[in-house]
Amino acid sequence: MKTIDLAYRTLYAELVQRSLDASFETDFSTAGNFVRVPVKGRDYWYFEETRPEKTRRYVGPAEDPEIARRVAAFREIKGDLRSRRKLVSTLVRDAGLTAPETFTGDVVEALEKAGLFRLRAVLVGTVAFQTYAGHLGVRLPGAALQTGDADFAQFHSVSADVEDSMPPVIDVLRAVDPTFREIPHRTDAGRTTQYENASRYRIEFLTPNRGSDNHADRASPMPSLGGASAQPLRFLDFLIRDPVRTVLLHRSGVPVLVPSPERFAVHKLIVATRRERGAAPKREKDLHQAGLLVEALDTTRRQDDLALAFAEAWERGDAWRDALRKGLGLLKPDRHEMVQSVLGRALGEVGVQLEGFSVRIA
Repeated sequence: MKTIDLAYRTLYAELVQRSLDASFETDFSTAGNFVRVPVKGRDYWYFEETRPEKTRRYVGPAEDPEIARRVAAFREIKGDLRSRRKLVSTLVRDAGLTAPETFTGDVVEALEKAGLFRLRAVLVGTVAFQTYAGHLGVRLPGAALQTGDADFAQFHSVSADVEDSMPPVIDVLRAVDPTFREIPHRTDAGRTTQYENASRYRIEFLTPNRGSDNHADRASPMPSLGGASAQPLRFLDFLIRDPVRTVLLHRSGVPVLVPSPERFAVHKLIVATRRERGAAPKREKDLHQAGLLVEALDTTRRQDDLALAFAEAWERGDAWRDALRKGLGLLKPDRHEMVQSVLGRALGEVGVQLEGFSVRIA
């Protein structure tokens, strides 16, 4: 697996930091501009937007120093947005990193601006996988990066404890595409965990299953998610624990929280075994992504992180061990050999011996 040049890895790290620095809430959209308007011999600041239609909001008198300070700060933010767009373009065009499909990027950006990641939700699934090339500094094949949906997860305890909420999710999504609609939960019609537009693009909210598998048939209320509930899933708590901050290469860069790549890889081995009949393409995608991340972690000398994540999952009990064994067994022979070898070497390096796990070192 090829790594990207150090110069591009440095640019990516800079983009992540600058995107995070600029992600604070503002009363004014960066799609608009401040304009100075003379009225009866005095100048006043107004804020003007042209999308979806031209509007102008009164801000205050031009001589007010606090307003002047805010106008200057806003201009700096706008200037940085243009600069960050160039960074994104360079990373995609010259470094060969993958940008999300435009509509996906717009959806994630809208939810980010609405406060989703500030409220400690985590982007999961293939859209999260798209960020790992830059995060790890490697080139990942484009075929593993394609998707027609976006998934987000949050611990129920976090959602209940933050005492804050984003705006209604349906309003945020309809600002991107008016055809988005709520999909009633299959067994709990009064709650919504999924949203879909006319093109069948789907958004889903997930949460770790906090009890028996009986809870999997019920939607979990999520106080911070703007009216959305979440679908409980087994094994999800492992995936979204200790997420990492990175950036989606869309427009000026969208700061997001995603699972750590080592947890993502181990989790994909597990969920591949839980796919229902008829979901073979998704299972193959799970296994392909898991194998790519194991290879990437080995290439970038982060196999110790992988070993510790795998050991944590292995020690969670028989159901986890069975799933991991089956997941490894589903890998194609060459990928199985590679993953077993990387895990064997890494576990040895961190001094961990796992009961019942056969180590194979190439």
